[in-house]
Order: sequence, then structure tokens, then C-alpha cells
Amino acid sequence: MAETLNIEVCYAQAQTQAVVKLKLPAGSTLQQALEASGLLTKHPEIDLKKNKFGIWNKLSKPDSLLRDRDRVEIYRPLIADPKEVRKQRAAEGKVMKKGAGDADA
Repeated sequence: MAETLNIEVCYAQAQTQAVVKLKLPAGSTLQQALEASGLLTKHPEIDLKKNKFGIWNKLSKPDSLLRDRDRVEIYRPLIADPKEVRKQRAAEGKVMKKGAGDADA
């Protein structure tokens, strides 16, 4: 096991993406990487209690242990509920398709 971990912490916003590369001691946690990155200070909208976090696109808890070359990701809250958006799209599709012609004609 490496004594030093090379970690990336990423936070993507609508227009920009912040990527911070860190060297942390072995045994470091996701939360320690977040704090060491400085992104919590730079982006006060990031809340450890509200935001979700992951390692390589897999949801992870703040106390998750990191491995060398892990990528810690900070996820933004969803603007819209994906289920509701799909329902709306399906409803709009039914309205648009109505009267488009019968299959047995």
C-alpha cells in the first residue's frame, strides 16, 4: 500500500469545473480530501450534510477510505426530479401523437 495517495477532487458547475489534485497520507477519508481541497471554502454552496459525494461515480459516505488515484466527486442537487420530467415528456408525446394516424387504416 502506498504511503501517499494521489487524489483528485472534482466539482462541476453549470459553466466551470474545478479539479484539485492532492497528495494525502494513506488512510485518508473522502471528507479529509474534501477539506484539504479547499473547495468547501471556495464554494460555500457545498454542504457536507446536503450534497452527495462519490468516488469514481459511485455514491460514497464521507468516512469512506480512499485509495491511490481515486477521483472524489462532489454532486450538485438535481434541479428537477427525473421521474417527473419523464412523466411530463410522456404526456406531451401522447398529445403530439394523438391523431397521427391509425395503424389499421
